[in-house]
Amino acid sequence: MDGGDALWGSPGYDATLTHLARIGYPRVELALGYFGRTAVQLRQFLDGIGIKASSSHDGISGSAAELEQKIQNAVTLGQQFMVVPYLYSESADEWKRWAEQMNVEAAAARAAGLRYGYHNHAHEFTIDLGGGKRPWDVLTAELDPALVHLEVDLYWAVTGGINSGDGVADPEGFALDVIRSAPQRVLQYHVKDRDASTGDMADLGTGMIDFARIFREHSVLEYIVENDTPDVTPQQTAEVGYRYLRKIRF
Repeated sequence: MDGGDALWGSPGYDATLTHLARIGYPRVELALGYFGRTAVQLRQFLDGIGIKASSSHDGISGSAAELEQKIQNAVTLGQQFMVVPYLYSESADEWKRWAEQMNVEAAAARAAGLRYGYHNHAHEFTIDLGGGKRPWDVLTAELDPALVHLEVDLYWAVTGGINSGDGVADPEGFALDVIRSAPQRVLQYHVKDRDASTGDMADLGTGMIDFARIFREHSVLEYIVENDTPDVTPQQTAEVGYRYLRKIRF
């Protein structure tokens, strides 16, 4: 669940996470740091409200020491996953270099009992790297499927298909082709809807994405409710998303 304004401002991190636990969310994915706590302190807080940090968004590490600290924090928090959230380049060589770095990090994460993944946006499906290749083609060719999994953001996959022209006729079919064709396992979804007229993000069940169709074709270990620009308050968006997922999936 994405709600940066609510976490940094009002009602604040502690109140927002407590509200998520009361709704019924069993776990969250960390993406904005620890809000003044150490990993040990954050684990104590989350344990106290009955919610688990099972995943996190972390950039590629700048050094071996940073990687070691990142992995140690994830282990301390009891995470199952750690995910690279965003990369952008119009150079095929840079995407290859990043894939090599992620394979190295993924091996270290695996040794610590963690699964290491990559999260997409739309540009992986739209940037022309030359020779008919797009970033998604390079990543899925270079990332080691024995070490790296995919966290497919369904809003961005659908949007990438529409923006590229390849998924205009069947956006969900495009997303499913992305999932099926990748050598890597798709173990996590980001689930946020898309407004049919504007293309903006929308609360679950209010947009055009047929999530039930996608879920029937491919189930995952984690379904993460997200909306970067919630229609109402993040707390209400969280409740809408929770009810929607419970209805169609669980």
